[in-house]
Amino acid sequence: MPDIEPFKYNDDDGLAVQEAKPKLKRPPLYKVILLNDDFTPMDFVIEILMDFFSMPEEKATQVMLQIHTQGVGVCGTYSKDVAETKVYIVNDYSRENQHPLMCSMEEV
Repeated sequence: MPDIEPFKYNDDDGLAVQEAKPKLKRPPLYKVILLNDDFTPMDFVIEILMDFFSMPEEKATQVMLQIHTQGVGVCGTYSKDVAETKVYIVNDYSRENQHPLMCSMEEV
C-alpha cells in the first residue's frame, strides 16, 4: 500500500482522512495595576498587596513605593477572568474602607 501520511485510510467508507491538529493559542494575559492617589494610606496599599496578591511584606512595600513614586504599580499578571475578579474585589474592599484606591487591568 502506498505511503499516504499524513492521511489515514478509513476502512468504513473508503476515504483517506487527514487528521487536523487543533491550533491552540494561549489566552491573553492581563496586568492588574494599582493607581496612586493622594488619600489612601501606604499601609492600606501594603495590606491589599499582601492579602489579595499574596505578596510577602517586603515585596508589597516595594510595589507600594513604586505606586507612590511612579503613579502606578503592577500587582500581578493573570488570565482575564482572574484579573477581572481581582480588580472587582480590590475596588470593593477599598470602598468598604472609605479609600479612593483604584485597581485596574490592562492586556499584556
